[in-house]
Amino acid sequence: MNEWKPQQVAVIGTGYVGLGTAGLLAHLGHQVTGIDIDPNKIAQLQRGEVPIYEPGLDQLLADAGHNLRWTTDYENVIPHADVIFICVGTPPLPDGRPNLTYLEAAARSIAQNLNGKVQVIVNKSTVPIGTGDWVTRILEEHAVDYHMNRYFVVSNPEFLREGTALGDSLYPDRIVLGGHALAVERMRDLYAPLIHQTFEPLAYVARPREYTVPAVVETTLPSAEMIKYAANAFLALKISFANEVAGLCERVGANIDEVATGIGFDQRIGHRFLAAGAGWGGSCFGKDTSALISTGSEYGYDMPILRAAINVNQRQRGVVLEKLQKHARLLKGKRVAVLGMAFKPNTDDLRDAPAHDFIARLNQLGATVVAHDPIAMDRARREWGHLRYIEAPTALDALKGADALIIATEWAEYRSLDWNTAVQTMRRPLVIDARNVISEPLDVPATIEQIGKELPEKTPALEGTA
Repeated sequence: MNEWKPQQVAVIGTGYVGLGTAGLLAHLGHQVTGIDIDPNKIAQLQRGEVPIYEPGLDQLLADAGHNLRWTTDYENVIPHADVIFICVGTPPLPDGRPNLTYLEAAARSIAQNLNGKVQVIVNKSTVPIGTGDWVTRILEEHAVDYHMNRYFVVSNPEFLREGTALGDSLYPDRIVLGGHALAVERMRDLYAPLIHQTFEPLAYVARPREYTVPAVVETTLPSAEMIKYAANAFLALKISFANEVAGLCERVGANIDEVATGIGFDQRIGHRFLAAGAGWGGSCFGKDTSALISTGSEYGYDMPILRAAINVNQRQRGVVLEKLQKHARLLKGKRVAVLGMAFKPNTDDLRDAPAHDFIARLNQLGATVVAHDPIAMDRARREWGHLRYIEAPTALDALKGADALIIATEWAEYRSLDWNTAVQTMRRPLVIDARNVISEPLDVPATIEQIGKELPEKTPALEGTA
């Protein structure tokens, strides 16, 4: 391997993907500049404040701070960069297609500041198949002095899970690089410490004992773009499949946890993403599955399996509320607690969170909602102003005097709650455990509804035992 040299890197966008990418590359030794058009976010980052919650990210950015800077200025960064990452949002439009407005604006700003040196422009955002070629056209049309064969677009999709993004970044199972052979080789150079795992592991994100090195998958641009969509769509399918089987388990008396464990030992299936519950949320699964369906429609190709996955996921949120209404009947004037607001634990991301739909429906039904989340309440205060709910400082405070409870996010602190004590503070001990966090039968009277299973009966002590 040739002697490795750090590179000048620009990262456009300071959301979940952009900040993680910037922190990773800075830790590997590159000189990284993060760019965002929002001066408030840049000011926050310059003060050492991280605008999102991701475990360990604040420490990583602080530790790698000597290799990091933040700016709104394209003009003084783009001309000097060897590699430019585009990490802007691509939120869904009403018809399911991704909104590429931010991507187009970023590509134009890059084009207007190119100066003729060989540079690699990397689509890190999740984008439709064909976007790499579209970005190349934008560079051609908007560069002040366009040079053929000097600006190469690469697709390098991320496969991060919010809540474990640092570990997924530092110890990935694969790195996908799609594009021209010269550009892919430059990306290999950029990622060399990651590919060969020669960097110093972080004390707070240890290298897994069994981990070796990531696979490097080199493809064409459209194949790399398709890999990202296909991966997320398949995971969405697994979750919807588990939830569909869970519904049948309830009707025949089977236990979805036992079923998932049993089928998960089949190496062709695996245990991950088979947890039944309130369905998926977040920014990826729904958006990417819808985008893949939309792409198929553009080419006259229907994708009924993916449509079914979306339908099952949406139905699952209704299942949770049906369980509540089955026991509570009328909800007008009732006090309902909702534990968990983020779409999953260990993040403050509220995008497409099931809790949002629960609270919105409870508002319509006239219930008073009391909500708690260990991390996401500050963000909800900014983003969920259209909903009516009372903030509870603790989970136990949310339960006090409640007529019912919905557990919407499987935070560890909810799993470890003393549920025997907690339900006794409720006006009526009715729990709709939409994440199956309560693992043992309670010692006190309570109605507990779970997804795809029933809590086992409390086993009586054998005669003559203590």
